Amino acid sequence: MIELRTLRQFIAVAEELHFSRAAQRLHMTQPPLSLAIQGLERELGAELFQRTQRRVVLSPAGAALLPRVRRMLAEAEE
Repeated sequence: MIELRTLRQFIAVAEELHFSRAAQRLHMTQPPLSLAIQGLERELGAELFQRTQRRVVLSPAGAALLPRVRRMLAEAEE
C-alpha cells in the first residue's frame, strides 16, 4: 500500500527536479526523501527518475505517473 505522503514526495521531486530542493520544500532532509522515492520505485517496479550527478529528470514511467498521482491526491483532498 502506497501512502499519500509518498505520493506527495514524488510530486515534489517531479516538480523541483532536484532532491535537495524537494526535501527543503517538504521540510525534511534529502536522504529519507531519496529512500522514499527508491521504495516507491521498487513498489511500482519502475524507475521514475533518471538521475545523473548533475541532474534529475522524469523517466517515461514517471511522466506517465505524474498526472495520475495529481488526480489521486486531488480526489483524496476532497
